Amino acid sequence: MSVAERVRASTRTPTRRWVGLGAAAVVWAVLYGVNLPFWDWVVYDRLGLDPASRLGSGVQFFVYDSVKIVLLLVGIIFVVTVLRSFMSVERTRALLGGRREGVGNVMAAGLGVITPFCSCSAVPAFIGFVAAGVPIGVTLSFLIASPLVNEVAIALLFGMFGIGPTALYVGAGLVIAVVAGFTLGRLHVEKWVEPFVFETRLGGKVIDSTFGLTWDDRIQMGIEEVASILRKIWPYLLVGIALGAGIHGWAPQDFFTRFAGAGNPFAVLVAVLLGIPLYSNAAGVMPLVQALHDKGLPMGTLLAFMMAVVALSLPEMILLRRVLKPQLIATFIGVTAAGIIAVGYLFNAVIPL
Repeated sequence: MSVAERVRASTRTPTRRWVGLGAAAVVWAVLYGVNLPFWDWVVYDRLGLDPASRLGSGVQFFVYDSVKIVLLLVGIIFVVTVLRSFMSVERTRALLGGRREGVGNVMAAGLGVITPFCSCSAVPAFIGFVAAGVPIGVTLSFLIASPLVNEVAIALLFGMFGIGPTALYVGAGLVIAVVAGFTLGRLHVEKWVEPFVFETRLGGKVIDSTFGLTWDDRIQMGIEEVASILRKIWPYLLVGIALGAGIHGWAPQDFFTRFAGAGNPFAVLVAVLLGIPLYSNAAGVMPLVQALHDKGLPMGTLLAFMMAVVALSLPEMILLRRVLKPQLIATFIGVTAAGIIAVGYLFNAVIPL
């Protein structure tokens, strides 16, 4: 008997089904809520590692981020798969594509701003949106904006540098996310997304239509999709997070001030190239930005560096490789980096120091 047949043969009542889903949601929320304090306790209190050391912060980062991203993958992919079962991929694209795509890019970038994800944490939502049939360009606008512009970075930047640089940062981040996503969408890069992302499966088989599915079928689809995607991406997940843990919080200040100083006309380009291999969120890199600003580095160069760190991190690219082909990853990096470099030079012209 197939999985679908076993589900249909089940005698579960609607009450038991919804109670089970509610209990699963509560367990998910509790695990997500205790994830950070639990690993802080294990790594710092039980193992005795120093939170200020590279080893202590790296170990904590790896275990905490691994669990967090797995939980996000489970929650987001399950919910999106169930919702997708009510609407075909073709219908979703018809609603969000074409002339509405520009509006979709703006909406996706705005959604990214209010979701405080780092680049790797935004990947589960990205996978869910692509699987739901949302146009790839619109989804990429979310992927860029979510780590690039968030409320924590806005608050810190305002406190350190005032309203002018903060407003320019927010505006530039949104423009980069919208324009880059729209440009990538116009290039029709869907062919560079791995085919399994677009498939709808039930009982291990691809199905062409979701019409007539029961709630039990839709829930089973969500469970199967979570298991399928986790099986496909877990090596990339662990490698990406391990790399992020190894370089977490690290940046060579002396090298930066020497080769990306105010006197170098290629400073913005150097800052972006230096930022891509690193990994942090906007809040984590802000103290470095302030320290380098105090040493006389221009604001545009520093913001270009910060944007490259949070929007184009190497661990994020490793995670994305399982769902995107190398051609799309390279195009995504090129288009986004070009926007960041342009903004960096613009900032340097408007706010030299």
